[in-house]
Amino acid sequence: MNYPVYLRDAPVDGHIYGTLSYNRKSRSWTIKAEPCVTELAKRLFPGCDGRGRGVARFTAHRRVVGDLNWLMLRYPLQIAERDRERWEEALSEAREYAARREAMLEGPQTAAPPPEAFHGELLDFQKQGLAFLLAARRCLLADEMGLGKTVQALAFLSATSAYPAVLVAPPHLIRNWQREIARFLSPDGHLRVHVVRGLTPYKLPEADIYIIHYLLLRGWKDVLPEQGFRTAIFDEIQELRRNGTGKYSAASLLSQACENVVGLSGTPIYNQGGEIWNVVNILDFHFLGDWESFSREWCYGYNSAVVAKPELLGEHLRREGLMLRRVKRDVLKELAPKRRLVQEIDWDDRVYRELMAPVAEQLRLLRATDDPSRRALIEDAICQRQRQATGIAKAPFVAAFVRALVEAGEKVLLMGHHHAVMDIYKKELKALRPGFITGRETDKQKEKAADDFMQGKTDLLCLSLRSASGLNLQRATCVVFGELDWSPAVHSQAEDRAHRIGQEDSLLCYYLVSPRGSDREMQDALGLKVSQFVSLMGDRQQTQAEKLFVESQARERIRRLVEKLQAEEDGEGRCP
Repeated sequence: MNYPVYLRDAPVDGHIYGTLSYNRKSRSWTIKAEPCVTELAKRLFPGCDGRGRGVARFTAHRRVVGDLNWLMLRYPLQIAERDRERWEEALSEAREYAARREAMLEGPQTAAPPPEAFHGELLDFQKQGLAFLLAARRCLLADEMGLGKTVQALAFLSATSAYPAVLVAPPHLIRNWQREIARFLSPDGHLRVHVVRGLTPYKLPEADIYIIHYLLLRGWKDVLPEQGFRTAIFDEIQELRRNGTGKYSAASLLSQACENVVGLSGTPIYNQGGEIWNVVNILDFHFLGDWESFSREWCYGYNSAVVAKPELLGEHLRREGLMLRRVKRDVLKELAPKRRLVQEIDWDDRVYRELMAPVAEQLRLLRATDDPSRRALIEDAICQRQRQATGIAKAPFVAAFVRALVEAGEKVLLMGHHHAVMDIYKKELKALRPGFITGRETDKQKEKAADDFMQGKTDLLCLSLRSASGLNLQRATCVVFGELDWSPAVHSQAEDRAHRIGQEDSLLCYYLVSPRGSDREMQDALGLKVSQFVSLMGDRQQTQAEKLFVESQARERIRRLVEKLQAEEDGEGRCP
C-alpha cells in the first residue's frame, strides 16, 4: 500500500523515551514520557490534553494516530503490551485512510456506487461525494444548496450501516429528514426512527436513527454521548459556528463519542472566516489547533477571527480530506436546466385548527341544502378557507426555509397566493429586505421591486402566483412555492419568470407542502410526489381542452376536500 513516510513503522530499538497506552474510557492515547517529548507534543499538537507534567493525551482517531506515529519516529515509545494489538489496528486504519486521501487528491475522484440497500439513484458527482464520505468519516460536505447533500449523507449511512445514528437538524427540516429516510433507506419501514421531543431527557426507545433539532441539544447534553451512537450527522452545521453556547458544548461532546461525524452545509462560514474553526472543531477536535494558535497563524493576529488567506485555508481543508465542496457551475452538465423538488415542511397545527373552526358552520349549511349552485358556492368558500389556513399554518416554516436559501447565497423568488400569507413572509423575512409583487402594489412599486431584485439590491422577491406574468427575473437561482395552485400551468409560468433566456444556471424549484390541510389534494392535482424530482409538469402551453379539463378536475377535488372535512368532523365531533 502506498502511504506517507510518516506512517512507516516506528523504531523499537535504541533509547526509549517513555510509554504509549490506550485509555478505553476516554478513547484516547496517553504518552507518559520524558519532558522533552511531552513538551514538544504539547507545542506541536495543541489538540492534545496537556494537563500533568510528563503526560500528553490524544483523542484516538486516524489523523491523530498518524501524528503520534510521526512523533514516535523521532522519539520511540514503548507500547503497553495490552494495547499493542489495538495500536496495530489503529495504525493500519490510519494508513488506509491516508492512502485513500492521497488517491482522492491525485484525481480524478473515485465514485462509489450506492449500496443495494439504498433506494435511489445518485448522479456521478454524488457518487464521488459518497466516496469522499466513506474515505474521510469525519468531514464536512459543503456542496452548494440543491446538489443533494441529504441524499449523499443517507447513502453514506446505508453503505456503512453504522447504526445507531443521530441526525441533528434545524427544527424546520425535521419532517423532511423523516421523509427522506423513509424514501431512501426504509420504504418498507424496517429502520426504526425516533424523533427526540422536549428539553427534558427521557428513556429513549430502541431505534436505528434518532433525530433531534439544535434547540434541544443543551437539554440532552449529558445523555446523548452515553447512547452509543456510531454516527452523527449535523445538517446545516453552520448552526454551530459560534462556541460558548449550550448547544455547541452538547454537540462537541456528542461528536467526540461517535466514530463517524459528518457535517452538511452549503455555507459553513457566514461573517468571518474564523467561524470555520468552530465548525471544524466539532468534526475533528483541534484539527486546526487551539483558538490561540489558529488565530495567530491563520488570521490577522491573536484573537482575530478574520482569516488572512481564506483560499489557502480552504485548500488545506480539502487537501487534508476534511472538506469537499462543489458548486452548481462545477456539475452543470449533470443537472437538468430546471429541477423540481417537492419537500414536506412543518406547520403549526394549533393555528390551523383555530382558522378552520368557522368551517363547522359552513359544513352545517352544506348539509342543509340540495341546490347545486349554492352547494358549489359553499364548497368554494370552504376550500378557500382551508387553502388560506394551510398557507398561514406553514408560513413561518416556509420563511425559515427561504432564509436558509438566501443566507446560502441563492437568489430566490418566493411564490404565494393569500395576502395574509404574504404579510407573514414580510414580517418573518424583514431582515432580508425582500421586494413584493402581490397585486396590492402600484405599477411603479412593482417595477421598483423587480429592478431591485435584478440589480442585486435584494436577493429575495415575493410574488403572487398569478401576479407575475410578463416579468423577466432570470437572476433567480431558486423558485420556492410556499403555496400551491390547482393549475400546473400557473406553476410553470411562475417558474418561467426565472427560467428564461439569459438564465445560465440550473434552476431549482422547491414545492413546500404541509402534512395536512389542502396541500395533499393539490399535490395530487399537480402530479407532485413528496421528495421526488418532477421532470414534467405543465412544461408546454395548455390547449383549451386541457384547460377545461384541469378546471373540471379542480372542481372534483374541491368536492373531495369538503367530503374529507365532513368525514373528519363526523368522526371527531369537531372540525380538524
